[in-house]
Amino acid sequence: MAIIDYDSISNFFQANYSRISLITAASLGLISLTLIASHRSLRARNKLIRSPRTTLLPRITQPDIDNLAYPPDVLPGLRDVETPYGTMRVYEWGPEDGRKVLCVHGISTPCLALGGVAHGLVAKGCRVMLFDLWGRGYSDEPSDLPHDTRLYTSQILLALTSSPLSWTGEGSGGFSIIGYSLGGGIAASFTSYFPDMVNSLVLLAPSGLVRPKHISSTSKFLYSTGIVPESLLQWLVKRRLRGGPLSATPTKDQGGAGLSDAVEEEVPKRSTAAATSASMSKSRPHVDIQEAVVWQLDNHEGFPSAFMSSIRYAPITDQQEDWKRLGQILSAQKGATEKLIKRRSLEKAKVLIIMGSTDPIIVEKELKDDSTEALGGAGNVDFRTISAGHEFAITKSDEVVGHIVDFWSLEVE
Repeated sequence: MAIIDYDSISNFFQANYSRISLITAASLGLISLTLIASHRSLRARNKLIRSPRTTLLPRITQPDIDNLAYPPDVLPGLRDVETPYGTMRVYEWGPEDGRKVLCVHGISTPCLALGGVAHGLVAKGCRVMLFDLWGRGYSDEPSDLPHDTRLYTSQILLALTSSPLSWTGEGSGGFSIIGYSLGGGIAASFTSYFPDMVNSLVLLAPSGLVRPKHISSTSKFLYSTGIVPESLLQWLVKRRLRGGPLSATPTKDQGGAGLSDAVEEEVPKRSTAAATSASMSKSRPHVDIQEAVVWQLDNHEGFPSAFMSSIRYAPITDQQEDWKRLGQILSAQKGATEKLIKRRSLEKAKVLIIMGSTDPIIVEKELKDDSTEALGGAGNVDFRTISAGHEFAITKSDEVVGHIVDFWSLEVE
């Protein structure tokens, strides 16, 4: 039987204590670094959710791509722009020397929703740019970032600087910006911070001043944080966007129309869409915005995250401060000298706001009252009304273009 010499073992450890400690510390350090690197790698993978441009298109044939509900070449002049936030999809076309117009779409659709408006403006000689907001269409989703004014302002600047033409530089004349629904809230906030870049602001049923009463208890629950697991919330939101049981319009007893009901209003019903005044895509006139939204739900893993973050953080409610800043800019412009006005100013020192007469979310009277107050008086805004609901930018794009052309005093053919 072997005899263990404990004294020898003790002497060995005492003699080599510093060496053993160093080896142990190094080993623990290596293990810690490995775990940290692994954790960071996992977090990095989870931060950016790639769009169907990466996850779908490489796996299907060209005929299948052509038949998609949202084909990648649905609008002219496409480009994909690499940014620190991921890749974003941009479309730009029209005469290079034409009036430059940036169009910002709503919360639930890709930029295709404003295709009819864009084509109509190009026909009047304008140069247009559209892009898919983060998490929509073919733009990636930076899911670790709140979808707030800061993120969307950065995206606008990235889109503008990606152009081969100068949209903001000296001698460019600046650009006009058209925002629809959520895009209206984004456009108003952007203009309030960068008025020297913008020569005209047009808002179509804009968010930003939605009254709190339109936030139902259901919406508060669905878009809360820390109460319900995020994965369950995303599942519930996808059911709502698909028109499941959660999509029923709440009664007045339930707190009024939910904030997210604007999603359903933004996407026209098939019977309404069939009567649309102009095609959203000249090259693919068959595309349907409702089918495009369903395709987005099925194929863009980042869309539910982007939608929920937009509801929580985007400029939908409580944007009076930005609108008041904009009103101060307009009022100051009216009192400016001719020398200052020549520098860069908003068209007619007014904001053009177009509304739907039957819009249940962006209510005509509420928007008139609230925006007039926020913008500093009736002299700073030009209101136009179209006989339609929230979807009018899609279904009555010709009428929308007519109002814009009239406001800009462009020559009508």
